[in-house]
Amino acid sequence: MAESAVPDVLAPGLRVVFSGINPGFRSAEAAAHFANPRNDFWRLLAEADLTPRLLVPEEQWEMLELGYGLTNAAYRTTKGSGDLRRGDFAGSAERFERMAEELRPELIAFVGKAAYEGVFRERPDHGPQERRLGETRLFVLPSTSPANAAVSYEERLRWFRALRAELGP
Repeated sequence: MAESAVPDVLAPGLRVVFSGINPGFRSAEAAAHFANPRNDFWRLLAEADLTPRLLVPEEQWEMLELGYGLTNAAYRTTKGSGDLRRGDFAGSAERFERMAEELRPELIAFVGKAAYEGVFRERPDHGPQERRLGETRLFVLPSTSPANAAVSYEERLRWFRALRAELGP
């Protein structure tokens, strides 16, 4: 299996594992998920009340204490997700199936349709998915990348709040 410049932040029994598509150069340099300062991931988590305060990428390990994990659909670092090839996702469906079986997260939330599509080879809609991995539910959020300018911040926040509602109390 390929190694990532950005470590997985995972543990058993998490409420949500967030999966980006792959590390960008800023994230690889920082060895932290969603580290591009223009990426809205951390701000959306806080504004949707998924985290008690705004965390920064360097605090990614604190996510475990909140019941959240972080990973990527593909491990290769690229300038943009458009630089990924089908081979970059080889074995990813099996990896997510193992993750669901061994760690038993309540939900895996893919941050961007392309992350889900890379793993499962099907184009999803945003929101809850019919597919499950064992007992683990799947959810697709809009990409939080600055390259995803087509989706407004308000629309992204709406989906992060929908994820929060999906989790219940």
